[in-house]
Amino acid sequence: MNRPAPNLVNLERVHKSYGVRPLLDGVSLGVGVTDRVGIVGRNGDGKTTLLELLAGREEPDQGRISRSRDLHLGYLAQRDDLREDHTVREAVLAGRADHEWAADATTREVVEVLLAGVPLDRGVAGLSGGERRRCSLAHLLLTDHDLLILDEPTNHLDVEAVAWLADHLARRSAALVVVTHDRWFLDAVCTTTWEVHDGVVDAYDGGYAAFVLAKAERQRQAASSEARRQNLVRKELAWLRRGAPARTSKPKFRMDAATALIEDVPPPRDRLALERFATQRLGKDVVDLEDVDFSRGERQLLRHATWRLGPGDRVGLVGVNGAGKTSVLRLVAGELAPDAGRVKHGRTVAIAHLTQALDDVDESERVLDSVQAIRQVTRVADGEVTASAMLERFGFTGDKLTTRIGDLSGGERRRLQVMRLLLEEPNVLLLDEPTNDLDIETLNVLEDFLDGWPGTLVVVSHDRYFLERVTDSTWALLGDGQVVMLPRGVEEYLERRRASTGPVGGASTGAAQDPGSGSSRSSGDLRDARKAMTRLERQLGKVDARVAALQAEMATAAADHERLTALDAELREATASREAIEEEWLEVAEQVG
Repeated sequence: MNRPAPNLVNLERVHKSYGVRPLLDGVSLGVGVTDRVGIVGRNGDGKTTLLELLAGREEPDQGRISRSRDLHLGYLAQRDDLREDHTVREAVLAGRADHEWAADATTREVVEVLLAGVPLDRGVAGLSGGERRRCSLAHLLLTDHDLLILDEPTNHLDVEAVAWLADHLARRSAALVVVTHDRWFLDAVCTTTWEVHDGVVDAYDGGYAAFVLAKAERQRQAASSEARRQNLVRKELAWLRRGAPARTSKPKFRMDAATALIEDVPPPRDRLALERFATQRLGKDVVDLEDVDFSRGERQLLRHATWRLGPGDRVGLVGVNGAGKTSVLRLVAGELAPDAGRVKHGRTVAIAHLTQALDDVDESERVLDSVQAIRQVTRVADGEVTASAMLERFGFTGDKLTTRIGDLSGGERRRLQVMRLLLEEPNVLLLDEPTNDLDIETLNVLEDFLDGWPGTLVVVSHDRYFLERVTDSTWALLGDGQVVMLPRGVEEYLERRRASTGPVGGASTGAAQDPGSGSSRSSGDLRDARKAMTRLERQLGKVDARVAALQAEMATAAADHERLTALDAELREATASREAIEEEWLEVAEQVG
């Protein structure tokens, strides 16, 4: 009889504390040769500490850690080990010339995706934090390992690079242990989930979706008194069960159990109610970019671009790193001016802009005082929320309420920054990479709050799960100077990028390009097709606005049967028109793709 292969790493009754706080208390677990483990838990609960112990970078206070003989282990830490006196070529490719590394297909793929836009002969000392991170990941992936341990590998990757990384890891034979807050990535690569909390590690079979189901089932069986926590888990499970827009396969858990748990759970948000409330707060006009030219340095980001944001729109904006997403947000916010055309704001618009930088706040101020100074009570679509209740929602309880802001961790400061912004009661919210430094539990809370937030929302994020969860439409900067609507969301964006660049993330970094790889269609035909797509996307935007307006009118005319009948006829006509435009758009998209 065949015996199972021994584990690569075993932890036996391991204890680890920092100060008086135990992070791991008697934990026993192992990583097998075929395991693909995703680790989740709140910031500060010990996820990174567990990785450091598995990798041998930390020793336990008590207990035993054993590793198989001749184990080849690769570790991506949050702080890199790059040498400052090296070039990128030396740090990642051991100094190999272009013709040497480009001859290997795997090496060429890793370099073209992760080092796109980074000159190979540039010095490590001059790299940004994101570029250093991608160099470390590229170096790790170009070496064979029995076990890969990755701490937040998707940080500083755009949405298509994240998709590429998931596919790359799925093709590798190495065992994998990964900490990430990117739930789409967890579902795509992991077959086991470990939750680190209260000094223990709970194991669940399956990826993130299966973990949510199993956790909800455990809570139900235990008759937990944490009603709000259970409701959040069930709400997210309902989202997963009904299928995220770009999900390519059904989550691998028992459908009957999932259905029983969520049979009375409504959709995440009431779009009609939110749009109606948003219209009351904003009126018809919100932000319009009209025939805008917009450049940053030598790069022209927008050219004769028109983009309209209406009341209650919930928009995700995607594009490769460097496409100008952050700059376009600043243009919408009025922080930058267009070179030509105009950016028009409605009279009642109150914009709040969450940037990627942490706010410049008084670090001596206490958490509770800093929040109460903004507002004691804030309004949402279904009522009011007090500042203290908001603090509790976002994990600030007990001693944390009186903690100096300067003593908070990066993740805690990001949480406070988001919450302070929400308390200002903006009616237009611009979020630039809001998931940075936030753990999954906090992301659940933020998503739940946004479900009841009545206003216009624009999100830039590499976190595909968050983007699809909180927005209703996806728009893209594809490098042609336009803001383009994508009816099929992120999946369509990835398809169009693959069609236009070849491999996902492909960009010239010194590798030889195949001159025969171009499309057989003429550039004139492609240009005409893209113009047609832009025209159809504008028509779709107008029809969508008309459909939403008719639905809102029907909601207010429920008692007027005659008016309701007339509105219903108009709605059917508008819906039919939308379907016809979508069909035409798909035909044109095939020509482009």
